[in-house]
Amino acid sequence: MDILVVEDDPAIGELLLDVLDLGEFSPMLVTNVRDARVALADNRPLLIILDWMLPDTSGVEFARQLKRDPVSAEIPIIMLTARSDENNVVTGLEAGADDYITKPFSPKELIARCKSAIRRAWPDQAGGRTQIGDLTIDTSQHRVYIGDAEIKIGPTEYRLLQFFVNHRERVYSRTQLLDFVWGNNVYVDERTVDVHIRRLRKALEPNGCDKMVQTVRGAGYRFSLVK
Repeated sequence: MDILVVEDDPAIGELLLDVLDLGEFSPMLVTNVRDARVALADNRPLLIILDWMLPDTSGVEFARQLKRDPVSAEIPIIMLTARSDENNVVTGLEAGADDYITKPFSPKELIARCKSAIRRAWPDQAGGRTQIGDLTIDTSQHRVYIGDAEIKIGPTEYRLLQFFVNHRERVYSRTQLLDFVWGNNVYVDERTVDVHIRRLRKALEPNGCDKMVQTVRGAGYRFSLVK
């Protein structure tokens, strides 16, 4: 999942999935805020498309909650609604939405705005590739390269690496990494993080890329080009 769609109208929800598939995204559809929270606990999308009117919590209130939570604050939100009044647009943007699209919408415009929002939030992922130093992550194919050579990497190490690259120079504790990478609904020991950090470093050893994954004594781990 790279886009989470929160839309309670089945017809519009299916239309959004079809449009996003054409845009070569991997969307997931939920129909209420409760299910959206479960999805976010399991995966961290690149973008959220959020309906204003939802059965359990309004999209505006959910947007405010998402932006207050450090786990989800950086995820861009596109508010999708039939409310086109200027005051409603302002309310949605002030609640934390990064963009605002009114129904009915143009499929081409929606795809363009999704790509634009993702580029702004995650500039390293333009063109489906994230690059830092000699390291390249092909996010469309889930492949990792050092220089021109593809390296073998497990699925958990891939998610860990992708998270680090998107949040480099920041220090994260083991608990935070469990929440962000494994998800709130997965219950594993904090030492599991250390095991996968070792595996990630082993995979990144060529050209010394393993030195990017740094231990910060007493605090956790950081991903950095600065040695």
